[in-house]
Amino acid sequence: GILHEDLRLLLETSMPAKKKKAVLGVADAKIGAAILEELGYQCQTGGVVAEILRGIRLHFHALVKGLTSQSASKAQLGLGHSYSRAKVKFNVNRVDNMIIQSISLLDQLDKDINTFSMRVREWYGYHFPELIKIVSENYTYCQLAKFIGNRKELSEESLEGLEEIVMDAAKAQAILEASRSSMGMDISPLDLINIESFSRRVISLSEYRKGLQEYLRSKMSQVAPSLSALIGEVVGARLISHAGSLTNLAKYPASTVQILGAEKALFRALKTRGNTPKYGLIFHSTFIGRAAAKNKGRISRYLANKCTIASRIDCFSEIPTSVFGDKLREQVEERLAFYETGEAPRKNLEVMKEAMAEASEVVAEVKRKQEKKEKKKKKREKRRLEALAAAAEEAENAEENDEEPKNKKKKKKKQQELEVEVEPEPEAALEPEENGLEEEEEEEAVPKKKRKRAVEADQEDEKKKKRKKKKKTQD
Repeated sequence: GILHEDLRLLLETSMPAKKKKAVLGVADAKIGAAILEELGYQCQTGGVVAEILRGIRLHFHALVKGLTSQSASKAQLGLGHSYSRAKVKFNVNRVDNMIIQSISLLDQLDKDINTFSMRVREWYGYHFPELIKIVSENYTYCQLAKFIGNRKELSEESLEGLEEIVMDAAKAQAILEASRSSMGMDISPLDLINIESFSRRVISLSEYRKGLQEYLRSKMSQVAPSLSALIGEVVGARLISHAGSLTNLAKYPASTVQILGAEKALFRALKTRGNTPKYGLIFHSTFIGRAAAKNKGRISRYLANKCTIASRIDCFSEIPTSVFGDKLREQVEERLAFYETGEAPRKNLEVMKEAMAEASEVVAEVKRKQEKKEKKKKKREKRRLEALAAAAEEAENAEENDEEPKNKKKKKKKQQELEVEVEPEPEAALEPEENGLEEEEEEEAVPKKKRKRAVEADQEDEKKKKRKKKKKTQD
């Protein structure tokens, strides 16, 4: 990583020479420290060593055989890219980017759903204005607008459907009565179709928002379980989003976390020399709402302190758990009770000892489960490989078995062909008897191919003799 960074900085040609020299000196010192730590060799990085290393970097392509300056620059560029990828991969492992995007989308959806719901209310209000006073919730209103359609068609039969949507028999009855004596204008079927389709879109958006909120909860329980247990998933996600990442939030002091999200008010107060804000995003937590007016500032400061502890535990622990978040939440509850009743809360040291004991048990259990999963995974992989190997062997055996009868058939065919070719004609069959036993023995000793050629030659000689005899008879 140090070498990658060193080479990446070398690529930055716009950097001034003095600054580049200072940076490279720091990088050399880091390399020396790493060598000392890993190998135990004492390294000298100051003075002449820096100039020698600079010369080596400058003439590296000339010192190494087969390395040109062009290929060295390509290698440097590749190392720079790999360093950047390593940075990105580290960020992806924390998966807090997904939380940032999902909370931003959630806020945007809230705005859009509110705007669209107001449009549905205004549009359908021309036809059925009394419905707005009976039903105030946007999602329920859109469902009713889709279900009712033309108010004149509403009857006692549709009362059950209204009760299912509204979840209240009295409200359903009130909607039915209002539809009979409504002051709204008549509406054409085409307008109703458009209103219903738009209401359907708003309902689908609302349902998608619910699914997105569940996704955010699951992500927060994986990435920052302590923070979400302390302050809630939505407020915790907003803090991470505002800070830029969980690591950045963990680096902030408690005083910054307290006013995170109230930057405008802070700078305005500093400019006008007024009172600085007491809280920012953490105001949306339930603790500050439950505190008395005089204690809001004190509880926000205490809550910000606990949020920084929770975010640091989540960021830097190998296996994050919600144990610390639950304990920190209990501490905030005790502090609220202390402000109201004067009951002394437990000491932080005692609470943290309890949390450490519980967390160690939870982590051990999680590790045990992970080991079991890995063992099962290895077993499955081993079985899969064995099954593949067995299937490959069976296929090979089947191919061999199929080839054997084919080869036997081919051999039989060849033998039959040879026998057919070797069979002499009736005239040629007399020759072996005339020649005697010696020629038969010679033929047996001669290979099949040569025997075949000899037979063919004899047949041709016989044909020539026949032709000569025919010519003589003709003459």
